[in-house]
Amino acid sequence: MNPQPNYKEEAEQVEADLKVQLCEPFPGLQTGLIRSADLFGYVGIESVLDQMRRKTVKAGFEFNIMVVGQSGLGKSTLVNTLFKSKVSRKSSTPNYEEKISKTVRLHAVSHVIEEKGVKMKLTVIDTPGFGDQINNQNCWEPIVKYVNEQYEKYLREELNVNRKRRIPDSRVHCCIYFLPASGHSLRPIDVEFMKRLGKIVNIVPVIAKADTLTVEERQEFKERIRQDLEANGIHVYPQRELDEDPEDRILNDRIRASIPFAVVGTDKEHQVNGHKVLGRKTKWGIIEVENVAHCEFANLRDLLIRSHLQDLKDVAHNVHYETYRVRRLNESNMNLSELVLSSWPLQNKMDKCETESHL
Repeated sequence: MNPQPNYKEEAEQVEADLKVQLCEPFPGLQTGLIRSADLFGYVGIESVLDQMRRKTVKAGFEFNIMVVGQSGLGKSTLVNTLFKSKVSRKSSTPNYEEKISKTVRLHAVSHVIEEKGVKMKLTVIDTPGFGDQINNQNCWEPIVKYVNEQYEKYLREELNVNRKRRIPDSRVHCCIYFLPASGHSLRPIDVEFMKRLGKIVNIVPVIAKADTLTVEERQEFKERIRQDLEANGIHVYPQRELDEDPEDRILNDRIRASIPFAVVGTDKEHQVNGHKVLGRKTKWGIIEVENVAHCEFANLRDLLIRSHLQDLKDVAHNVHYETYRVRRLNESNMNLSELVLSSWPLQNKMDKCETESHL
């Protein structure tokens, strides 16, 4: 039996490490740690948080979310339910007709959502045509290409001599991958997609239209999917190796135990015990979307918006984008080195000719 981790000891160790980092930022530089109790009076350092908040609220936020899955799994409905507004491509396009695309095409739709004075520019990237063909070989390639193109666009802006004070961010912060409620296990296309995309973007898998499964079927299906993810080395968000402290680990372990989220989406309201609730009406009753006893939509919403939105953006920037940036800069340096090396024989020949002419 494995011993239970002692989170208190880990927290104390983290605090001790933090003290070392604070007190020894540079070798040879003497620095001390002064606590609130040691101050002569009020300084006002805490007001920095208010300054940061005012500045951030004034500038607004950006959040880019991609939805991937075959047609008919309720991607548009779920996104509308998440943000309680018609933000999906299908809802934003007048006279929209659902047509099965012969190839995977990507469409991005942006909206500015304001709530209590806080503005967020939300971009929803849809992937019509994914998984809808008889032969779905390499159907993930346009999606991989799109994600890398956004990284490249951001990198070019960063490398500009006169770059903008605030670089427009079109990078994908999160990809919701929709699994059909088959009750079996991951399909080959699911495994291949998540293995490739999991290396370059944050993936959150969900079981679409989970109300078609019984509670027992749902739990067995979730367990089989978790086993498949582990067996195939697929990393989904939140990644265990990125937990920063014991508090994060406890919260993220709870999330990892719930992945994939079994969700139901709807934009219709119904009366339940005198209250209006979002739900789907069936002949057996009403499935309440935000009731955790009925489905895990609320857990998904909390992860994406209420608890981990900023962390999704941080991981996208500090991990996935940084990996791309390092690779591209290394490639550029190699190409520059090859160019310099290839020019040496020509330069030597020119120098020799110049010397002979002087003689």
